[in-house]
Amino acid sequence: MNILERLLPGYNCGECGRRSCRDFAEHLSSAEDLSRCPFMSQERFRGRLDEIRRILERGASHERIVGVMDGLEAEFSLGPLDGEMSCREDLHPLGHCTLEAGDLIRYRPLGCPITHFAEVLEFDRGVAKVRIVGPLFGERSDYRDLGICMVLAFEGRVVRGRVPEVGRTVRFLPEHCMMQKVHSGVVVHSEGDRVRIEAIDLKVW
Repeated sequence: MNILERLLPGYNCGECGRRSCRDFAEHLSSAEDLSRCPFMSQERFRGRLDEIRRILERGASHERIVGVMDGLEAEFSLGPLDGEMSCREDLHPLGHCTLEAGDLIRYRPLGCPITHFAEVLEFDRGVAKVRIVGPLFGERSDYRDLGICMVLAFEGRVVRGRVPEVGRTVRFLPEHCMMQKVHSGVVVHSEGDRVRIEAIDLKVW
């Protein structure tokens, strides 16, 4: 939860045109945008309204984004694309396999101690584009166990911090990362707040 989301009413009423207060906070860029929230004009929220205005005036990007696991500071945090649960990842399984869209997989990213579960979105030339569905999978057993995989890329939306320039090596924090560990990589595509980062490394220099 970012600082702007904490200051909003939290009713998730949708009157602003966004699906939740979190989504509204992520798209706030000026004090004028606040008029779309029917509650922020109420007297009980006046203090919060003033605080949000101050944050927007000085730039919300000044909020520090720090990894819990390593204490390193990230330039931005990466959240899911609209309608999805997590950032997308491109994986290269270290063992030979063939996958199809819709397959459910279990794997451990190289260098990460956490087992991931994901849904395959695409599979092409040995690389699977996936979205994370959890560290646990309940009672279901219809998944493919891929063992260790290399994470080649992340794709998602910048939800805190500044959108980076293409070609830069950056430090970023994937919002779905259970360890809340800062990652590094190279930005290869940027469109609005959507970015793709490749050459992923858990060692941040």
